[in-house]
Amino acid sequence: MDDILTAGYDELAVAWRTLRGTAGVRLREVACVGAPRTLLLGELGGHDRPVIVLSAAVHGDEPAGAWALFSLVRDGLLDPRFAYRLWPCLNPTGFAARTRANAEGADINRSFARGGRTPEARAVITADRDRRFALTIDLHEDHEATGFYLYETAMPPCEARYAGRVTRAVAAAGFPLQHFTPDFDLGPPGSEAAQRRLAGAVLVDAAAEAPFYGGNLPQGLVAVRAATPCALTFEAPRDRPPADRIAMHRVAVVAAIAGVGSV
Repeated sequence: MDDILTAGYDELAVAWRTLRGTAGVRLREVACVGAPRTLLLGELGGHDRPVIVLSAAVHGDEPAGAWALFSLVRDGLLDPRFAYRLWPCLNPTGFAARTRANAEGADINRSFARGGRTPEARAVITADRDRRFALTIDLHEDHEATGFYLYETAMPPCEARYAGRVTRAVAAAGFPLQHFTPDFDLGPPGSEAAQRRLAGAVLVDAAAEAPFYGGNLPQGLVAVRAATPCALTFEAPRDRPPADRIAMHRVAVVAAIAGVGSV
């Protein structure tokens, strides 16, 4: 499992292309206008079903989410009641270089405002324009964390619709949840006023938190404005073995999707 997390973007793309035949994934390339690269976009499930978005590796030095997403599709673990919009890697150049930022040195997950301020963000926003989703889930890793945690972002009223279900599943699988100390970094200074901290989860009032980013908006804050009622961001701790990080994401995604329609 250690080896898979050292594989580069080309290996990840090849792995996804094998799913066209075995898992029924419809796969295409989305142009990053203004940059010499594309993003892989996969679709799975019937067009008549509610759509859930799953994305990973917006930070290129967080490979566990990308391979967790691949394995969820490969192993048939996604609930067939839904269709899926799959972004296997939102930062191909960062993934190849093992850097948080893209080739231009930009943090893509701070570039989703105003139609997108990086080629990758613009590609996602353009491809998703005028679409509505039942839920969006983005997979990350945190080098400061010692346990799993999540952000549940919504417009007010902000209720814990998924947090309890997901954290209980992760804990039941034998994995630790993050304990939030007062100095644990959960966003820009002052944003804690827009957050409510639970065991292993942070509820985010998107309307109240957005101003603290000064226009450098993450994907989740933008998505809940028009595209989805809730955006989940899952954070696996980088100090855990690769197999554990991948497993945490798999458990969390399955638990979250099981709650769609019942919350």
